[in-house]
Amino acid sequence: MCSLEYLKIDLKALKDDASVVEFDLDDRYFSALDGSQLEHGTLHVSVSIRKMSGFFEFLFHTEGSVTITCDRCLDDMDQPIESDNKLMVRLGDTYSEDDDTVTVDENEGILDLSWFIYEFTMLAIPIKHVHAPGKCNSAMTQKLAELSGAVRSSEEEAEAVDPRWEALKKFKVKS
Repeated sequence: MCSLEYLKIDLKALKDDASVVEFDLDDRYFSALDGSQLEHGTLHVSVSIRKMSGFFEFLFHTEGSVTITCDRCLDDMDQPIESDNKLMVRLGDTYSEDDDTVTVDENEGILDLSWFIYEFTMLAIPIKHVHAPGKCNSAMTQKLAELSGAVRSSEEEAEAVDPRWEALKKFKVKS
């Protein structure tokens, strides 16, 4: 997991019914995570903790940016992050993560937020990540255009050579 102690919340020590903790995370946070796909970034995480009967409600608000690889040119790019997430936690016999509820060992009573923050950050990253138009590496973009042009021209040749599909084109529905 993570060796950053300040991301651990002692649930039994919470005295108020509602409290807020804030974290400013940087590259040290990402390097402390085992198995992290992210290595660089700055995040500000605000966590509102509300004590309810038998449960704790954690509301996470995360803002900042992380460095990821562009899918098109493979250069690093900054991806803005803004997310709101909810986590329900209760005290129980052993630690478990079932459905939408995390159960923390009642004897220990400590919840490590490091991996939850990481997962929420990963969920905020779009599936397709590319630079804004015109911001990609020009050499890589040029090479990509050359290669995709070669593929396109061979497809066009295949269509021109194969007349079997010409008769079916007149049945094509225009919308």
